[in-house]
Amino acid sequence: MNKVTYILIFFSLIIYSQDAKNDNHIFEGNKKIEINDFTGAEIDYRNSLSKDPNSTRALYNLGNSQYNSLAYDEAIQQFFRTQKFSKDKSEKHSAFHNMGNVYMKKKQYDKALESYKSALRNNPSDDQTRYNYALAKSLIEKEKNNDNNDGDKKNDQTKDKNEKKSSDNNDEKNENGDKEKDQGNDDQKKNKNENGNNKEDKEPKSKKNEDSDNKQKQNKRPEGRLSPDQVKSLLEAMSNQEKKVQDKINAKKVKGTPVKSKKDW
Repeated sequence: MNKVTYILIFFSLIIYSQDAKNDNHIFEGNKKIEINDFTGAEIDYRNSLSKDPNSTRALYNLGNSQYNSLAYDEAIQQFFRTQKFSKDKSEKHSAFHNMGNVYMKKKQYDKALESYKSALRNNPSDDQTRYNYALAKSLIEKEKNNDNNDGDKKNDQTKDKNEKKSSDNNDEKNENGDKEKDQGNDDQKKNKNENGNNKEDKEPKSKKNEDSDNKQKQNKRPEGRLSPDQVKSLLEAMSNQEKKVQDKINAKKVKGTPVKSKKDW
């Protein structure tokens, strides 16, 4: 970029310097350019343009002073007007060359490349223009490579993000599957336990019913037969009846024998 600036200043001081004496304002403006008084130079060049608005010398040098003042957009306009009004290939070459320099400062390398290309059409043998043209072309290629690298990096980041998201989804899915599996095992175990409990409950109930049936069978006696208690009661009743009969007999015997009132001697 230092060489690009040098080329621009080189043209600013050399181009039209031989004819500057024909226009006092251009001559004074060039002297101020040499001492870096770009504002003063711009005033002189504009005074010259007030006399001749299409003066390619005044337009070109005004563009140079604006370039040095960092007024890049205004400088481009002056160089464009210079190549438009000029009929000389050397002037056109210089205007396009310096226009390319301004675009390089603005980092608009594609426009700089086109400007240098136009300059070479008017002077194909200029080494400085060819150098700047090659430089602009290499910077464009560098930008493309950087853009591709940024795109690849962005794609890699997107891919990594998608892979991570997919991995997280798989982990979540596996986790849910494990939970469902554990739940299924718990349900199966629960059902098994419930079936076991039902079986255990069923067996005691069956046994209980069986014991109840056996007890009923034991308590049930054949018709016409007395129970032990009934037999006992019957025997006691018969014994009492027999005792009563015996007591009556004894009572009759006592009644037939007189009671002694006193003891016999």
